[in-house]
Amino acid sequence: MTATSRDLTLLMLFRVGRSVAAGIVTLAFPYLVLRTLHYPAVVLGLVYTAGAIATAVLGLLTGFLADTLGRKQTLIAAGLLLPVSCLLLYFSGTLPTVFLAAILGGFSATGSLMSGGAGGAVAPIQSALIADLTAAKTRTTFFSIFTFAGGMFGALGALMPGLLEVHDVFLAAALVSGAGCVMLFLIRKRPPPGHAGRLPSRAVIGKFTLTGALNGFAQGLVTPFLIPFFILVYDVPKSKMSTYGFIAGAIGSLAILGAPYLDRRWGFVKSIAITRGLGAVLLAAMPLSPVLAIALGIYFVTPALRVAALPAQQTAITELVGGGEVGRALGINQVARLAASSGAMTLTGYLFHAHNTGLPFYLYAGIMLLNVYLYFRFFGEASGAGVRR
Repeated sequence: MTATSRDLTLLMLFRVGRSVAAGIVTLAFPYLVLRTLHYPAVVLGLVYTAGAIATAVLGLLTGFLADTLGRKQTLIAAGLLLPVSCLLLYFSGTLPTVFLAAILGGFSATGSLMSGGAGGAVAPIQSALIADLTAAKTRTTFFSIFTFAGGMFGALGALMPGLLEVHDVFLAAALVSGAGCVMLFLIRKRPPPGHAGRLPSRAVIGKFTLTGALNGFAQGLVTPFLIPFFILVYDVPKSKMSTYGFIAGAIGSLAILGAPYLDRRWGFVKSIAITRGLGAVLLAAMPLSPVLAIALGIYFVTPALRVAALPAQQTAITELVGGGEVGRALGINQVARLAASSGAMTLTGYLFHAHNTGLPFYLYAGIMLLNVYLYFRFFGEASGAGVRR
């Protein structure tokens, strides 16, 4: 095994541990707040908002540090926040502790099981490190493999809350994510790839930032509230929701394996337009479904549509932005996405509390379709097969 393959394997093991924990947290956290602690949906929205804002700030900071101080050290520091936050929830269930855990662990739920779910501040560093370790022609494939593994193990993690008491699952999440962090200490240390203050690709970064902000606002409206939707509208018990979460995560993970084909066939712009456009239409129909079975069918397929083009998009960013700027570019993009989502989560929390569960889904569809238009406007020249510099 080459040194590069060894580092990729260690990074994968870190991703696996983190994804299992993310699956646990994504499903168990709303049950903890809504059913165990008996807080209303508006409080859950505020907690998610706090997590999103904190993750945005940490994402920018870690992206900057990853480019200027080094990927490994920054990833270790950021990675340890998730097990610490899970331990907080295990030992204490007070509302201040819930807010603190969400802030440290990034429990914004604006991602998905496929993208790692919780603790999103590490996402820019992981992607930058994968870009460092892979060649341009194979990068989409590696992003797909990592995202597929993250989704599958996240789906498995989503099964655990159905087997254990709510507080116990957070101890399990802390142990498995902590074990993943151990793997990072074995990765080779590399010199920082960038220099503070130099950002020649700022025009391209600005375009990705604007589309990321719109995407974040749309995701904040719906994604954190998919599980609460089934809790509040259909009163689905935790044991069944664990199974449903596993199915949605598994289908989404399998869809990720088609990302290299989508990149070769259509390029990242058309791939995003087809998959996310269809997903937006389906989600707009979810609150109109007269029975649980139809809503579940939409819930099962929309994560796959949301993430199918993600590896191709990640490759596009790493190729259109200079290598020494990738960490900062991804961090800035994440700040825009999560900052926009924070306001959206507060809005949906209020609307759910006011028993208006449909409006967030309709707004989501309109904003995502607008975002698809902007992708064509900004990156139309890259809408063919692949993005190559």
